[in-house]
Amino acid sequence: MAMGFAAFGGWSLLLPVIPLTVSEGGGSDAVAGAVTTVFMAATVATQLGTPRLLQVRGYRLVLAAGCLLLGVPALVFLLSTAAPVALGVSVVRGVGFGLVTVAGSALVAELVPRELLGRATGAQGIAIAVGQMIALPAGLALYGGGHADLVYLLGAAVPLLAVGAIAALPPVRHARAESGRRSLPRSVLLVPCLSMLVVASVHGGVASLLPIAVADRAAVAGLALAVVSGATLVGRYAAGLTVDRIGVGRIMVPALATAASGAAVFAAAIAVAGSAGIALLMAGAVLFGAGFGAVQNEALVTLLRSAGPARLGAASAAWNVSYDAGTGVGALTLGVVAGLTGYIGVFTVSAIAVVLVMPVALLIPSTGRPADRVVP
Repeated sequence: MAMGFAAFGGWSLLLPVIPLTVSEGGGSDAVAGAVTTVFMAATVATQLGTPRLLQVRGYRLVLAAGCLLLGVPALVFLLSTAAPVALGVSVVRGVGFGLVTVAGSALVAELVPRELLGRATGAQGIAIAVGQMIALPAGLALYGGGHADLVYLLGAAVPLLAVGAIAALPPVRHARAESGRRSLPRSVLLVPCLSMLVVASVHGGVASLLPIAVADRAAVAGLALAVVSGATLVGRYAAGLTVDRIGVGRIMVPALATAASGAAVFAAAIAVAGSAGIALLMAGAVLFGAGFGAVQNEALVTLLRSAGPARLGAASAAWNVSYDAGTGVGALTLGVVAGLTGYIGVFTVSAIAVVLVMPVALLIPSTGRPADRVVP
């Protein structure tokens, strides 16, 4: 948890600052946005190869390398924040982030008893989110106060604090997969990955487009996003407690229904003015955040429990890729929808997309037991 807090905190410090720096330095909006795009592209590409690294090198080395690659390159910004430099540094830092995200999630399943996996992943999510909630506004506040160099120094130093936590880990080595058993079966991947991909896509749209959709209520939009974050934490940990008590695969449909309801309420909130619109906006934030958090934990625990000890890295990679790819795809795709239909259409389409996943989750229930069949 300390490692996750520090690593994600260091990442969040620079997340909004570097695109802003590039923009203020004369870069176009496209170049500023590309900084985040290349970071996430490098992250997803690295996540795909991390399970193999865990089998060969083990957790400590992979996590330490990830934190170093995430932190140390930020020092380059003390010398230059030109667009080509920012893009190159973002690629290197994205590699580090990919290592940390996959290894960190899989490590939880290595360290805790199976019957506590739900609440353990929920607690890890809280530690990560708290780091983000502190670092995101802190980075912007320091930068806005004229302390850009301090932001870059902290962006380098904070992830290195995670290395101390990594050194304190018990010796854990990722189990080697038997020949022919490195992949997870598609039947195991389908529901949790599809659910995570779609709901993360909606979240990407919410984070990117909701403030624009209610630009006349900017302060309220910011509060709504904060409520989404808080409700996500509550939903994720509550889902973890529930999964540990009743088993996996039983709350995915209610979680999806809650997220879809939140998206639909967002659409109504945009259409309604005045205090009623504000009330709907907050209700949508609570519903969507709670559903998003519950889907996160249900999907992760389902994958980890289904994987077996030798494939925890593959399960973690599948979840992280679904999350990160969904977030990026959602912001882009729903932005196109906004241009065609307006913002009410964006959240209506979002609600429909989540609803369409529910029959799949009903027809293919997840058992959470180690899988017996593997598709090459």
